[in-house]
Amino acid sequence: MERNIIHMDLDSFFVSVECLRNSKLKGKAIAIGGTGDRGVIASCSYEARKFGVRSAMPVKLAKQLCPQLMVISGDMEQYSKYSQLVTEVIKDSSPLFEKSSIDEFYIDASGMDKYFGCFKWGSELRQRIITETGLPISFGLSVNKMVSKVATGIAKPNNSRHVERGTEKAFLAPLPITKIPMIGSKTASLLTSMGIDRVGTLREMPIDLLQNLLGKNGIELWRRANAIDDTPVVPFSERKSISTENTFSQDTIDIKMLKSLMCYMVEEIAFKLRSEQKMASSITVKIRYSNFDTLTKQSQISYTSSDNVLIPKALELFDKLYDKRMLIRLIGVRLSNLVHGNHQISLFNDTEEAINLCQAMDLIKNKYGFDKINRAVGAGLDSKLKPDTSELTRLRYTKQ
Repeated sequence: MERNIIHMDLDSFFVSVECLRNSKLKGKAIAIGGTGDRGVIASCSYEARKFGVRSAMPVKLAKQLCPQLMVISGDMEQYSKYSQLVTEVIKDSSPLFEKSSIDEFYIDASGMDKYFGCFKWGSELRQRIITETGLPISFGLSVNKMVSKVATGIAKPNNSRHVERGTEKAFLAPLPITKIPMIGSKTASLLTSMGIDRVGTLREMPIDLLQNLLGKNGIELWRRANAIDDTPVVPFSERKSISTENTFSQDTIDIKMLKSLMCYMVEEIAFKLRSEQKMASSITVKIRYSNFDTLTKQSQISYTSSDNVLIPKALELFDKLYDKRMLIRLIGVRLSNLVHGNHQISLFNDTEEAINLCQAMDLIKNKYGFDKINRAVGAGLDSKLKPDTSELTRLRYTKQ
């Protein structure tokens, strides 16, 4: 069966939600992000982008580029709500779809061309999303996920693009290399310095040269420049969870230690989410007392994989649970309602320094191991109290 993959992406999602809530914002240069000068931009309107404002840009610089810029602190609860509305519309119509982030979806429409015509079907679904949610959305259709994603970017804002079968290479060839997913500013600068600034030029480069230059990423870049992408659409499921528990060799009532261990466990599980490009919208804390009474408390949260959100919430739930003043035998934490997606700059009080610190810590953990760098509250734990393979139900994915 010939593949037909649709990529759908909500246009300037956070901004679009704010415009729905306040129609006076439409057509204005606005940005969502930290309201202080040390904050960063999470999203911005197309009117602001004309001045050079971009996501991940410090608010101070954005205001210099666009003096009339209106910065809104943002409301992740509302954004998660609208994301769910769009998800339900797609779920109701699509045989197989993947939610790759809070505002981005892939749909496998293979086989539907026999009955409807995939582009016609995608156009009707897009119009239904616009009608039922009020949010603008763009989509691209091609034979694979990568080309469809690029096509969506070309179609924006609020439009669609069909890359006909067999025309993928011709479609990609004249585009700047930065249009290829996974090419960041550093890689782009390196390639441009070699005279490679268009996808067509990148496609003609010897694969061995790119491999020597960029390692495994060089091979993948060559494949993408040649419109090769066999990545499947991963079926969407909100029922998956990741959990961890620690059973103590001796029951304890040391609350300071318990909270430190809870922080350490959440830090570990959040790092696991980010490593696998997932986010959660539900957190559950579990306590088992020495008499084997087991209590749990759950809270719904906005999609995140951030320690800064998850750790305070876990401690809040622990405080609500622990009321018997009895010895504790076990504590655990579970993150559920998982979706694919990278942690976005959606913590609107984050500073550029905080974001850079988090990224640097993850880089060290990925390279040298999780325990090589931790938050002080968890790093101070006695090594005997830290979860190990004999005491810890290791990070695992389950069905609720």
